[in-house]
Amino acid sequence: MLVTEWPKSMEAWTRTKQSLAGGVSTGLRAQARPHPIFFSGGDGARLTDLDGNSYLDYVLGWGPNILGHGHPALVTAVQEQVVKGATYGSGHEYEYLAAEAVLSAYPSFDRVIWSNSGSEAAQVALRIARGATGRQAFVKFAGHYHGWTDPVLVGYRKGRADSPHGAESLGQSENAARDVVVLEWGDLTQVESALGGLDVAAVVVEPILCNSGVIEPPAGFLEGLRRICDQTGTVLIFDEVITGFRVDFGGAVAKYGVIPDLAVLGKAIAGGLPLSAVVGKSELLDLTQRGVVHAGTYNGNPIVLSAALATLGVLGQAGTYERLDALGQRLAAGIRDQLERHGIVGAVNQVGPVVQCGLGVPAIQNFSQFMAADSATYDLLLVELLRRGVFALPGGRWYLSTEHTERDIDATVEIFGEALAAIAPIKNKGQQI
Repeated sequence: MLVTEWPKSMEAWTRTKQSLAGGVSTGLRAQARPHPIFFSGGDGARLTDLDGNSYLDYVLGWGPNILGHGHPALVTAVQEQVVKGATYGSGHEYEYLAAEAVLSAYPSFDRVIWSNSGSEAAQVALRIARGATGRQAFVKFAGHYHGWTDPVLVGYRKGRADSPHGAESLGQSENAARDVVVLEWGDLTQVESALGGLDVAAVVVEPILCNSGVIEPPAGFLEGLRRICDQTGTVLIFDEVITGFRVDFGGAVAKYGVIPDLAVLGKAIAGGLPLSAVVGKSELLDLTQRGVVHAGTYNGNPIVLSAALATLGVLGQAGTYERLDALGQRLAAGIRDQLERHGIVGAVNQVGPVVQCGLGVPAIQNFSQFMAADSATYDLLLVELLRRGVFALPGGRWYLSTEHTERDIDATVEIFGEALAAIAPIKNKGQQI
């Protein structure tokens, strides 16, 4: 039975807009089509909305819920801690237990800094790099996202039309934007030129470009970044907010064997609770005790760190990432097959349990190709998927959890084909998809 409307979600959104800016708690959720859906709960790989509709969930909280919803280990850990207190404003054993668990996955490092969001962790990583080098400028790459703070929200998409420095937001400091050099990902020549001619504190990079296409790094690129940063005394920062504990237990560092100076972690690290971290060597992270300011009332919250310890305990079990990768491959192959069956040009990328689908382009191998994908038609597809019980993200990214099954994937692939058939008569951008 197809869902044609979501009256209780619409009623909730209408009410929410009267008290909450835009009716959403983070701006990206306003992109949801046909409108934001309001949920009452979840179980495993499924969510239930206020109207009682059930969905296979590939949004997973925009990534954090790698154990799905209501995982018993996570629930038990949080329940046991919450009755002991929400926060102490002082030390507790989960601070070191969770840190030790993170370092067991990232054995090249020996320190952890706790924070609450990817944006916060990226900010302190950049501050540490500047404090260590005494330099201000940093390099990032077009299409890479490192949070919404002023210094790094540059070159992520197209920038504001009225911003000569590529700033993305109204109210964003243009002065902050002048400190960043935005380069093309994969081009080591550009990196060598930038670091040879400027005093650059850091190179900040998504080792896998998950935010703009789920694209693996070109051969030798990460190794080249490591070499150039070593030669110039520049701090190499991997933004592993998405990839950490998702593509491997040790993230992209373990997958590719290239060790940055700092790695920023988030999303999957605590199974859905708000936690981020920076990992690195003591000579860098201990600067937070020698002049680099890092603060936050909620840093190292015991409830959140109990959830992290439980999450990493599940993810560290033998075979977890092999199974997640197999599920990702199964979904990617199924989507490709449906695109071919329906005669629709499209690209599908996959790294572990993260899949990217783009319509109207034969491949997504760089940021320009990602931006050329037919996002308007994909929005139509999302609505048809939602009507048939599949909840997916705008922009084409799909996340999988430990709770998804092969049966879930096969059902999703069949629904994907039905959704393609439903939008096939619609012309967009002058093409018959």
